[in-house]
Amino acid sequence: AENPDKPAYIMANSGQVVSYRELNERSNRGARLFRSLGLGLGDNIAIFMENNAAFLQICWAAHRAGLYYTCISSYLTAAEVAYIVGDCGAKVFITSQDKADVARELDGQIPGVEACLMVGEAISGYLSYDEEIAKQPDGPIADEYEGSDMLYSSGTTGRPKGIRLPITGAPLGTPRSPVDLLGTLYGVTEETIYLSPAPLYHAAPLRFNMGILKKGATSIVMERFDPEGALALIERHKVTHSQWVPTMFVRMLKQPAEARGKYDLSSLRLAIHAAAPCPIEIKQKMIDWWGPVLSEYYAGTE
Repeated sequence: AENPDKPAYIMANSGQVVSYRELNERSNRGARLFRSLGLGLGDNIAIFMENNAAFLQICWAAHRAGLYYTCISSYLTAAEVAYIVGDCGAKVFITSQDKADVARELDGQIPGVEACLMVGEAISGYLSYDEEIAKQPDGPIADEYEGSDMLYSSGTTGRPKGIRLPITGAPLGTPRSPVDLLGTLYGVTEETIYLSPAPLYHAAPLRFNMGILKKGATSIVMERFDPEGALALIERHKVTHSQWVPTMFVRMLKQPAEARGKYDLSSLRLAIHAAAPCPIEIKQKMIDWWGPVLSEYYAGTE
């Protein structure tokens, strides 16, 4: 309402800008679509997509409708996807044209799903997500609640296990998770420019992006990580906050000295890292390069 034309997020490679007005309208339409399909408080949708401009719109549509949204690794096989979709009890399955090969294999493997939708040109057996939300009004639903992600473990001790945090029926906007404390923990404000270099189906990128958008800031979402490309994005967008895993640090440090030295990184105030222990020598090299801006945390999806 206050800054409708401000970029909510920018897709790094394509340059596509999604404004707060567009995010609001498309997530409203998505929430209305879910209601029209019979989904109510505490029901589940599953999302199987690469990083694209629709991803966060769909998450927000589910979130404001009080639904669970299970984001599935875009690298899984059809059988692996089918297990998670069935286990989480998803009533709606959303994928993309980019994942059409796997989506085609899933035909008949997810019997509990009542509607299958595809972002982009839809294949046989799938409705077009874009066409379906276009039929819906862009105003908010009457019953907006706080939804939640329902993510899955990596499955190192067997099949992946779903982590189902409670949906309480709290009104949309009610603070409920540590990510709602981004301002307190990391100084995130409306002026923050956040670089997100990782797949959105992972817990930290998903939750931090949702939190960044709650604060009215702007995210730069990389479709896929590229070490020099990430440095260029920090300079181009004057990125203030970012989040990484140690492997990304290693790959950036392996860039030629010319590539590492030619970008202005002075806007960067915080480089958050997690997901794996960071070797001492790697962390020291990053501090020597970027300055004292690193912040490490340990956490669990639970």
